Amino acid sequence: MHIALIDPSRVIRKTVSDMLVAGGHTVIAFADSAAALAHVSAEPSVTCVLTSLEVQPLCGLELCWSLRAVADERRPLTILVMSSARDDRPLEEVLDTGADDFLMKPPSARELHGRLRAAERVLKLQQALIQQADTDHLTQLLNRGALMRQAAAALAAASAETPLTVLQIDIDHFKAINDRFGHDVGDRVIRRVGRILRETGAIAGRLGGEEYALLMPDHGLGSAAVIAHRVRSQCAAATLRTHPDLRFTVSVGLSEWVEGDGIDSLLKRADQALYAAKRGGRNRVALTSGALQTEMVG
Repeated sequence: MHIALIDPSRVIRKTVSDMLVAGGHTVIAFADSAAALAHVSAEPSVTCVLTSLEVQPLCGLELCWSLRAVADERRPLTILVMSSARDDRPLEEVLDTGADDFLMKPPSARELHGRLRAAERVLKLQQALIQQADTDHLTQLLNRGALMRQAAAALAAASAETPLTVLQIDIDHFKAINDRFGHDVGDRVIRRVGRILRETGAIAGRLGGEEYALLMPDHGLGSAAVIAHRVRSQCAAATLRTHPDLRFTVSVGLSEWVEGDGIDSLLKRADQALYAAKRGGRNRVALTSGALQTEMVG
């Protein structure tokens, strides 16, 4: 685990850090609780905080409250508290303020590693639940909610020097596939397209039904169009082992981020391009510029 250790004593920080490193953990140590809180808030890789109650400027209880506010359903965080003094009331207060466990200070290496192993088991379960909640069960791509969160983060980072292009992909004549071969075969086609999209290395998600999206940070329309054509051609050439006579194609719409874009406007232009590709005969790639000009690109 990546652990933030907070204690005012240099000796305790050194002793406990050595124990943690010997157990295979990554440690960053702080004497200042406010600095530690800022670091944990900014670094999602920190999954465990080990803090003394005797810290400043935020006391241990205040720090626990603040750390629990940082942790949420998408950011699991284990908080372990150490103190050299213990009675029933402080222990109750510590647990009520958001700590997950309590150790006497200084902890023994054996006890410390045992508590951390227990914490790791809980964290793995939480992380698995988060992944499950973000994953489309049929394709194992991101589901719509998770994709929209990724899109928001990508938009926040986009700039003139950091382009962002969105691709919307739709399986052509999907209803006819379901009607002729059955919904179980339709599901196999959906999964097959999902595998092709995953192989692009872009941020891939299923919007619903037979429609997908790719987020491509650091790609303008030119390089994204190359990926779009690759996806289109791979889908056209793909087969299902159980139904080698079945062929399917996709249509793709592209839109690049422009200044002032929100998620809705960016996706709306990609959707316009997608429908232009459909109207142009399907198995096509089209793009819509920020000026709402749509053109076919193959």
